[in-house]
Amino acid sequence: MEIFMWWLDLDLASKEWLRANLRADELPLPVLQGIAEAGGPHPDKASGVLSAADWDFVETQSEFVD
Repeated sequence: MEIFMWWLDLDLASKEWLRANLRADELPLPVLQGIAEAGGPHPDKASGVLSAADWDFVETQSEFVD
């Protein structure tokens, strides 16, 4: 599922972590859980969850006032 389809449902703490840690190789468990609960990917590992396009969205398209 594309990031724009679940981003609005992602909890604020996870959004802030993603913005502060752009292109992180691994995501912490609370962020992974937040993404899954919002309707995003449900990975079986902490790395490679978000694509380069997803990270571009986080960096350029997401709004800081959620």
